[in-house]
Amino acid sequence: MSTSADVRPLTRPAPRTRLFRFDLAQLGPNWYAAVMGTAIIANGAAALPVRVPGLIGFGEAMWALGLAALLVLAGARLVHLTRHREAARAQLLDNPATAVFYGCPPMALLAVGLGTLLLGSRVIGTGPAVALDAVLWGVGTLYALTVAAGIPYLMITRHPVSALEANPTWLLPVVAPLVASACGPALVPHLPAGAPQQALLYGCWALFGVGLLATLVLLPVVFTGLFHSKLPVLTLTPALFLVLGPLGQSVTAIHQLADAARPVLPSLAPVMLPLAELYGIAVIGVAMLWLAVALTANLRARRAGMPFAMTWWAYTFPIGTCVTGAAALARHTGFGGFTALAAGLYLLLVVAWVLAAGGTAAGLVRGRLLAR
Repeated sequence: MSTSADVRPLTRPAPRTRLFRFDLAQLGPNWYAAVMGTAIIANGAAALPVRVPGLIGFGEAMWALGLAALLVLAGARLVHLTRHREAARAQLLDNPATAVFYGCPPMALLAVGLGTLLLGSRVIGTGPAVALDAVLWGVGTLYALTVAAGIPYLMITRHPVSALEANPTWLLPVVAPLVASACGPALVPHLPAGAPQQALLYGCWALFGVGLLATLVLLPVVFTGLFHSKLPVLTLTPALFLVLGPLGQSVTAIHQLADAARPVLPSLAPVMLPLAELYGIAVIGVAMLWLAVALTANLRARRAGMPFAMTWWAYTFPIGTCVTGAAALARHTGFGGFTALAAGLYLLLVVAWVLAAGGTAAGLVRGRLLAR
């Protein structure tokens, strides 16, 4: 007869944490959000209307980190696309939840390219910086237009989607042309005067129109989905910040276009600057209202136990676009309130980046992300 001491519960040893073991079959385009979030820290440092000791040096370091992350991720994605073709095909053609994140790679290229011109020129020289930015902007813009047309086409013809289940990630493909329109004007002074500069500036205005009108079409769909179906999982709550992306980026873009128009399109310049200021003030107000909504929802989700996921990178780039938008308003209006707003948003951006980068590093080291 056995005694109670002989009866022991069947237990399994706790699984060991696997360090640095990656499965690149799971590497999706959403990982480019980490590059975007890092690059916007650098670009925000260059755009801020205040000068703090060490700020530009910090921006240069973040630009270098963003460029390095872009190169590493591009190499990893190349492996993914060649060795895991079926997984890559499914991410784009069969899974609308991952396909929308194809809006991230072009935005990463564009953001790193702009940082190269604004900050990297101090490190590698103006000539190489202009050349690298031109390449990244050209490739990123073509990629952005392809995605802005291609992903909606797949949604119409192939993807099993419903407008009643839309969420803010649907905005990612159409925001990319807005990013291109905001980054392109920095290259205008480096082109020959006359037709080349005018062509680039007109092209950037067209990109602004593509991104803005597509956003205006999609935003009602996104809100319909949010009101009807809510967010399907708690870890999607950070995606609410993505609504800030087209708002802040459009404010940044219209101010950059107005600045570039002064020497290139002198007949239109007097109209563009007042238009940029009025548009920017109205839209940045809407962005701040939505920021309050997104912050409240995410604090609620954190109290409910929301775990880390790569969606946390949605905190970074959208806030960064509001930083550059507020900074542009401060520069053009001279109003101290916009200067304070840009500085406060930049501090929030840095905190968001620390949270996202820390969670990503811990997840990779402990094997929770891209685990075999």
